[in-house]
Amino acid sequence: MNEDIAAVAEPRRTRLLRVAEHVRTQNWTAIGIDFCIVVLGVFLGIQVSNWNAERTERQRGAEFTERLRTDLEAERWVYEFMIAYYSDVRDAADVAVGALEGTATVSNHDLLVAAYRATQYREGARRRDTYDELVSTGSLGLIADQRLLANAAAIYRLRTIENVVRESIEQSFRNQFRQSIPNAVQRELARRCGDRIVRPGQYEGIDSVIDYPCTLDLPPSSIDAAAQALRSDPAVLRALRLRIADLDTRLGDFTVNNRDLFDGITPVQGATP
Repeated sequence: MNEDIAAVAEPRRTRLLRVAEHVRTQNWTAIGIDFCIVVLGVFLGIQVSNWNAERTERQRGAEFTERLRTDLEAERWVYEFMIAYYSDVRDAADVAVGALEGTATVSNHDLLVAAYRATQYREGARRRDTYDELVSTGSLGLIADQRLLANAAAIYRLRTIENVVRESIEQSFRNQFRQSIPNAVQRELARRCGDRIVRPGQYEGIDSVIDYPCTLDLPPSSIDAAAQALRSDPAVLRALRLRIADLDTRLGDFTVNNRDLFDGITPVQGATP
């Protein structure tokens, strides 16, 4: 190691000795040349350092941009999934209301299924790690695509998903249904008519997570008794109407108010929503 240090230091000492010799002999031309060489060396060193820093920043920016696009593609899938899912929940609530109002002919079996599905909710897992990292590290300037960055900021400010989930958890109809229907019937509803699993990013099948034909394996007397519990309580119909009104509002937020934010964001895996 000492030899390496000496090897580096030797040219510097040589240059200094040469400059000192030129000063002693008042060789101003040589001094000027030496000065230019030193300045040029410092300039080139700084420039190379700047070029390396800029290249590193561009590389980081490209990596962050790709990660952000991937996250927004996942966000779009969540958004499309929530629209499909809560539209089906709202449609099930409409069927149940029609049965309870007497404006539609619905069997006790189908009333139970529709009412159960009207209570259901799904949470949408947000994909915002990249954006949060950019904000927390003060690195938003690394994203050159300003439209992408503006869309990301607007999308992550949206509270539509959180609102529909919160209202679905707190809905009065869900509580009334759970309290009125025997647990054995609720378990059979969950087993036969509950939510199907769909893989995140998979558009095919999101329209049938909760909207598909199902048949309860229960005695007719159990089905009739459970349906009668719903039909005989006026509060159930009022709570269902509120559930539909809340869902209509949130679906309007999804499909009208904020729809343009996802224009230009490619669906996950190149699928068509």
